[in-house]
Amino acid sequence: MRILNEKKNSIWLVLLFVLLGATVNPAFSETEKEKDIEKLLEVSGILSQLTYMQDTLMNSMSMMISGSFPKVPDEFWKEFNQLVGEKDMAELVSRVIPVYDKHMSHETVKKLIEMFETSFWEEWKEKMPEISREAGMVGSQWGKEISQSPAFNKKLEELVKKYELEKINKKE
Repeated sequence: MRILNEKKNSIWLVLLFVLLGATVNPAFSETEKEKDIEKLLEVSGILSQLTYMQDTLMNSMSMMISGSFPKVPDEFWKEFNQLVGEKDMAELVSRVIPVYDKHMSHETVKKLIEMFETSFWEEWKEKMPEISREAGMVGSQWGKEISQSPAFNKKLEELVKKYELEKINKKE
């Protein structure tokens, strides 16, 4: 009987610690401000921009793989495209929320939500991801053109000579 009572007391003690931990530890529950930040990310279109980050990451990785392995079966790419999923994106959002929390008051977050929920912002939210993608492609093309231009390469060669990079990096 004594052992049974001790087990009962142990169970109650563990349950008490679990309940205390859940109420004291903020990891178990989101604050209202954090919920509002999540809503702000959604209504502002920033959440879809985070998805764009995922696409950019995967495109970069696929270019590295293609550069290293010219022959890759289709089955590989099917699995590759599933490497970053919803759980990973939720992790990204959970990392972004504290940044907003640090830099914005709850009142500012609420006002931004109001602003982004107006019809005025609907077109912006709809078109911003495509604008960002296209602007990124323009930037990539510009970088490619600059890095391949004879004028840039001539200036780069002169800079390499000026600082004797070949000399100081010569293997002996």
